[in-house]
Amino acid sequence: MKDGEALVRLREVEKTFRRGSEEVHVLSKLDLDIPRGEFLALMGPSGSGKSTLLNLIAGLDRPTRGTIDIDGQRIDTMGSGELARWRARHVGLVFQFYNLLPVLSAARNVELPLLLTSLSKKERASHVETALGIVNLAHRAKHSPRTLSGGEQQRVGIARAIVTDPSIILADEPTGDLDRKTGDGILDLLEALNREHGKTIVMVTHDPHAAKRAARTLYLLDGRISTEMAA
Repeated sequence: MKDGEALVRLREVEKTFRRGSEEVHVLSKLDLDIPRGEFLALMGPSGSGKSTLLNLIAGLDRPTRGTIDIDGQRIDTMGSGELARWRARHVGLVFQFYNLLPVLSAARNVELPLLLTSLSKKERASHVETALGIVNLAHRAKHSPRTLSGGEQQRVGIARAIVTDPSIILADEPTGDLDRKTGDGILDLLEALNREHGKTIVMVTHDPHAAKRAARTLYLLDGRISTEMAA
């Protein structure tokens, strides 16, 4: 596909959870196209389905109905093993609370996704060095997460997300645990990954300030997507 064509294509996607005998409809007949190279922000109230949608695109969950096509591959029809291998190669995940392993150094945390690949130890080390260099943390490679600031930990999380050179980066409230100045630094980094490295980024956020950094903002309400915030 060329830049600007749909990298992510969702059609008639529904997601229903069971709570006891009750069915909870989180997403309802949702259609969404995300062009390759776009920086998209998803906003909406708590419980609107933002994180559920992110998990579906990541292949961490499956739709109850509908199709999910990413870069020409129907991930909703993949088996568990195939889906795990696809996710390891094509998806970079960034979390609000970093999800770093405290017993490992920054470099070893970044290396984790590469352990699922066939790369040699030397090749993995090269990829890790490159990823940490992109987030300006090469000098902190041997440090444990507990010795890093919140902003530095999130940069390690972003390095881990990009170390496999994924097709898409999915960020769930990446600045939600940071002060405004530190959060702005993380947003600068995401913008640079999008602009300079051509990464497709989908960011869930509650913060309009963060959403303004994206090229496009969509709103989720009652399981449906809108281009305008509900009154």
